[in-house]
Amino acid sequence: MEALLIGIYSFFVWLIFFKFKLLPWNSTSQVIVVTIPIIGITALILTLNVVAPSSSDVRVLKYVVNVVPQVRGRIIEVPVEPNRLVKKGAVLFRIDPTPYEIQVRSLEASLVNAQGGVQATREDLDAASGRTRSLAAQLALATLRVGQNTELVARGAGDRFALESAQTDTKRLEADLVSARANEAAIRAQLDATVGEDQAEVAQIRAQLAQAQWDLEQTTLYAPADGYAINVQIRPGAMTAAFPTLPVMTFVESEYQVIALFAQNELHKIEPGNEAEFTLLTYPGQIIKATVDSIVWAQGQGQIAVSSTLPQTGVAPIPPGRFPVKLEVAPKHKDLFLPAGAVGNGAVYTKHVEVIQILRRVILRIGAKLDYLILKLH
Repeated sequence: MEALLIGIYSFFVWLIFFKFKLLPWNSTSQVIVVTIPIIGITALILTLNVVAPSSSDVRVLKYVVNVVPQVRGRIIEVPVEPNRLVKKGAVLFRIDPTPYEIQVRSLEASLVNAQGGVQATREDLDAASGRTRSLAAQLALATLRVGQNTELVARGAGDRFALESAQTDTKRLEADLVSARANEAAIRAQLDATVGEDQAEVAQIRAQLAQAQWDLEQTTLYAPADGYAINVQIRPGAMTAAFPTLPVMTFVESEYQVIALFAQNELHKIEPGNEAEFTLLTYPGQIIKATVDSIVWAQGQGQIAVSSTLPQTGVAPIPPGRFPVKLEVAPKHKDLFLPAGAVGNGAVYTKHVEVIQILRRVILRIGAKLDYLILKLH
């Protein structure tokens, strides 16, 4: 663009000084002619860098999920094709569910038995309560007989053997009543030990059954989003286990982010909502429209790692950092496939001195055309 401006300027110089000779071509005019483009283009570029800053480092970022199974087992199916678009919810792979199905059925049976045991315990409580009431009634009757026999013996009309027999029956019934009440209390305590609405044993088996059902569900893994399965390391027949550091495949989501890195002093005019454009080497000659979503006001140089030693700055100064500006791709280009890691150039058009921003647009478009050139000799 600068060369084009200089060419236009040179044409007018030729017309004025040589073609029509409207002004003399002397030392003074020569100095002026040379100075004007230097100062003008320098001022234009410096102003353009403020009101329409450009970046030579535009990047496409995508979310990457390392797929790790939650349960161990033998792989029986891998229907996903590597490097092919996968829709959210599609099956990635399946683990042999047989041992987990057996565990679920076993716990379901245990749950039925436990629920039956609770019903039996309630029946035992009813029986224990009935026995306690019966013994209490018998004890009341035996106590009454002891009182009657004691009164008769005191008057000389009673049988002392009958009195002693009644007293023995009373003591036996008292011991039986204490034992019956203890048994009733133990059964009632067993029934009162609940978690939520379930008796403790039933609640425990329910929890184990829920865990077993969850394990069974984890034998089939699904795509977490639209994307691509990359680096698929498993095949049917292989064994796998839940090791977070050993993913069986890498899943790259279709959703992406576009960021443009700018020097710190280029950001003071940029605001969310500003128009932006960028190009990618993946699509030579194409201008992709966007708007500024936000400025990420953080970078790694702003963080000090936790350490017992003082921060080290090294023998050389820390290089100046740049801040990423997140770009929102325009709806017309929203469905354009942007590969993870694609790079290119971009520019943001602020609301200041918009009249000269056409130069930045032209420069960006010329650069996009130059992306067609593959500069290698082999």
